[in-house]
Amino acid sequence: MVKIGDIELGDFPLLLAPMEDVSDPPFRQVCKENGADLMYTEFVSSEGLIRNAAKSVQKLDIFEYERPIGIQLFGSDPDTMAECTRIATAANPDLIDINYGCPVKKVACRGAGAGLLQDIPMMTQMTKEVVEATHLPVTVKTRLGWDESTKNIEEVAERLQDVGIQALTIHGRTRSQMYKGEADWSLIAKVKNNPRIKIPIFGNGDIDSPEKALEYRNRFGVDGIMIGRAAIGYPWIFDEIKHFFATGEHLTPPTMDQRVDAAKKHLIFSIEWKGDTLGMLEMRRHYSNYFRGLPHFKEYRMKLVKSLEKKELFETLEQIRREFGEIVLQSKAVHVEYGGAD
Repeated sequence: MVKIGDIELGDFPLLLAPMEDVSDPPFRQVCKENGADLMYTEFVSSEGLIRNAAKSVQKLDIFEYERPIGIQLFGSDPDTMAECTRIATAANPDLIDINYGCPVKKVACRGAGAGLLQDIPMMTQMTKEVVEATHLPVTVKTRLGWDESTKNIEEVAERLQDVGIQALTIHGRTRSQMYKGEADWSLIAKVKNNPRIKIPIFGNGDIDSPEKALEYRNRFGVDGIMIGRAAIGYPWIFDEIKHFFATGEHLTPPTMDQRVDAAKKHLIFSIEWKGDTLGMLEMRRHYSNYFRGLPHFKEYRMKLVKSLEKKELFETLEQIRREFGEIVLQSKAVHVEYGGAD
């Protein structure tokens, strides 16, 4: 049984990555219903939270059905991070996660996210202050290092464990790689096999099929897997992996009814959570992913992304159901280009 503090996650948990502009409550809902064991919020700016910025505060919204759920924080100043940890703790998540993995320039080059991989003493001090600022378990998500010459994840893991983190997720790329090239899980395995490491180690990067999940579980010995881009528009990947682990067989691919139902549920909650206009606008980024691979889909995609009328959106989704109802798309999750911060 894998545990983070007192949180029991099963024998081999599947985690949903905290992806900026993706992993909001509506998206988390469809992933939870399809097998995600542990989820995180989009990353929350410590500076924004202390300033009470509306966007940062809204990211603290969590719902009972999501549990266990972690709030992920990022920042460059230890005192500010400690203060925002106290604010996030009051939102009553199950754990606090620190983002030391975001590679985007506006974050990493300002000494936050993956930028801390260039200053391990500062990372260690910041982590210590976050741990001391909350009664909740604290976890970390990071990368192998800043670049090819500074793959310091083994040192990072030991030092962060020493100041009290209770789990570590490692993305198998450096900051300089961004999301390009193949994720290197060999260093993740070295961390897991380090006799000094007692906390759960989760691997992240390039898992987009049940076969690869099984291969990487057996080959690298991690305690669980975090899935990011492969779940965008394809929340079924969690249940597919679990079924493959248990039986060695593939689940039947989601039908068009299931795809339409998932998109409708996602849309409904997006509207309920964000209001009509913003809820419909922010849903636009998801439609193509739910129906990726459908032939001659452009006409329907344009309807979905141009309309701001709820009735019209639901009618278009029902037209898709009728028009493509007999088509079964590939069961393997499709790689999605993503430039956010998982």
